[in-house]
Amino acid sequence: MRLERPSLKWKEEHIAYMNEWDESRMTPSSFQLEEGSSYESYLEELAKREEGQGKWLPCTNYFLVDDMDRIVGMIDIRHDLNEYLHQVGGHIGYGVRPSERRKGYATWMLSEALKVTDTLGINPVLITCNHDNMGSAKTIQNNGGQEDESFTEDDGTVVRRFWIHR
Repeated sequence: MRLERPSLKWKEEHIAYMNEWDESRMTPSSFQLEEGSSYESYLEELAKREEGQGKWLPCTNYFLVDDMDRIVGMIDIRHDLNEYLHQVGGHIGYGVRPSERRKGYATWMLSEALKVTDTLGINPVLITCNHDNMGSAKTIQNNGGQEDESFTEDDGTVVRRFWIHR
């Protein structure tokens, strides 16, 4: 298992991952491919997003790739927080391919992402999940997450908030 930066090399595998996604909104959203756009355009937009251009804050994105070069997860590390990220998104957003869930990949991927936050000087690290996502809550707690007050979004979604002190 390893973290890999998005590049043209991963185009077909990224599309296959997207086709397997089982929710209407990709998590993390930085990996959402727009219908009708080229992969090159996606990578250009991702680079702007990572630089913090426009409405975005600086971030770093990775694929979690297995030994057979299959993308099994995706992770977005945000270098700073705005009000929305402080309440809902946190410093790290991640998702695991539906067919690869419950195999420990999220726990390993989050552990690796925390090494990246260490190098970026981010401490403490905020990570969130929806109230009904027990697997994600366990992943965060397995990596040292201490639960803080939850936040309720306008649509009624309850977001659990966890801090990891390094």
